[in-house]
Amino acid sequence: MFEIDRFIEDCRAALPGGQVALREVMARAVSEPGQVLHAFGVPERAGVSVIHRSPDLTVLNLVWGPYMTLPPHDHRMWAVIGLYTGREDNIFWRRLPDGHVEAAGAKALSTGQCATLGHDIVHSVTNPIPRLTCALHVYGGDFFAPGRTEWDAETLEPRPYDSDALRQRFEDSNALVGKVR
Repeated sequence: MFEIDRFIEDCRAALPGGQVALREVMARAVSEPGQVLHAFGVPERAGVSVIHRSPDLTVLNLVWGPYMTLPPHDHRMWAVIGLYTGREDNIFWRRLPDGHVEAAGAKALSTGQCATLGHDIVHSVTNPIPRLTCALHVYGGDFFAPGRTEWDAETLEPRPYDSDALRQRFEDSNALVGKVR
């Protein structure tokens, strides 16, 4: 049975083993996605919940709204993502010498799957389905620390990452919850 506190303990214990060890913890957790959903409860709104935050580890429970998209952004740390309901499509971007980015690959994640993102990865995220998608995200550092970059969705020009804009995107997506079917 999945327990949130136990998951955090397992993440902390695996941290010396880095991203590979954390992926194993994540894979075990999302191998029984219904248990994770039961522990967090059936979501009613999109949002970001901080489960654990320290200088060396951040654990988030992300609930993506229907058709919600985040523009290209970096984390400046490795990440492990595990889906416990829904779908998450990632486009990976390559940095160009002028600071812009160009698409370089993609990966779709479905319920019960997990993926790793390296320290220098730039990606955008889309929930391509008309319902909420839920994922655990584990980061090898303080996700909310300054210094991250995001790219304009239209022009692909870089700018400082804006946490307030992120929160607003989740709130905007909540306007669609229950209206899309």
